[in-house]
Amino acid sequence: MKSSTKAVKIGNRVIGGGNPILIQSMTNTRTEDVAATVSQIQRLAAAGCEIVRCTVPTMEAADALAEIKKQVQLPVVADIHFDYRLAIASIERGADKIRINPGNIGAKERVQAVVDAAKERGIPIRVGVNSGSLEKELVEKYHGVTAQGLVESALLQVKRIEDMGYDNLVISIKSSDVLMCVRAHELIAGQTDHPLHVGITEAGTLLSGNIKSAVGLGLILHQGIGDTIRVSLTGDPVEEIRSAKLILRTLGLRKGGIEVVSCPTCGRTKIDLIGLANQVEEMVADIPLDIKVAVMGCVVNGPGEAKEADIGIAGGCGEGLLIRHGQIVKKLPEHELLPALREELLHWNG
Repeated sequence: MKSSTKAVKIGNRVIGGGNPILIQSMTNTRTEDVAATVSQIQRLAAAGCEIVRCTVPTMEAADALAEIKKQVQLPVVADIHFDYRLAIASIERGADKIRINPGNIGAKERVQAVVDAAKERGIPIRVGVNSGSLEKELVEKYHGVTAQGLVESALLQVKRIEDMGYDNLVISIKSSDVLMCVRAHELIAGQTDHPLHVGITEAGTLLSGNIKSAVGLGLILHQGIGDTIRVSLTGDPVEEIRSAKLILRTLGLRKGGIEVVSCPTCGRTKIDLIGLANQVEEMVADIPLDIKVAVMGCVVNGPGEAKEADIGIAGGCGEGLLIRHGQIVKKLPEHELLPALREELLHWNG
């Protein structure tokens, strides 16, 4: 059961309030480089990204947001650290949301100025707390960085903004410690109705980052906690979107898109199963079907193992089978398997 949170509008999207969980990423271009940033956002959108965040470390970057906004369709979130003037400038230039850590913005008057600017334009504020920047007092109170400390920090920062007369907020509490992050979300879910942005921060490279994110996000989302997610990977941000979509589909939280299942290689495998499976996964990325495709490396067990898939291929020695709902449709030379599968998918009617 999904936890109940308030709906928050971010540009032309809405998170919380029972709406579907949305996928985010962050550009890694220099925001000041409008052309490069727009190009990357368009690639992210094509991959399935629904909200994008850009860092705003300079006034030039804030100025660039206005031009970036004109050229992209995705809601754009401005990521701000330390300088409250950059937050205000980003809001004035059309940011759909800002991400701040009130603790590093400075004096109350500066935070209030940011809150007032956001309130004037109805722009939500994402209050971000990270295990790497937990306040010294809370580290001492809990004898180290803990889930309880993260939650207390986040709720204190949220109250700080609420006391300034604004509650259009999104909360993120992130840690690179997967189980700490899971526990923090379990604790905070019962203490706030603000939407939660979920992710495992600094998760790592494509392999380790995907494993950590899948485990952490899986444990959190399966409990009905979370309204928008980001898979943080050291690599091309487009990979974050692919991973996020697969995590949501695996948990049954999102429909659409072809799911590819493939068997592990074994001594019976007589074809390049690894290469074939990768080619199939790449090929189906642009086909808008909600079905399961199997790629099997053995014509002996392939049809039986693929019977739960809608369609599949099984390879043998220089040849293979095209399979539909577990039944053999035809036998083909190995080099024709991929084209035959694509042709079937392009004319798929179930």
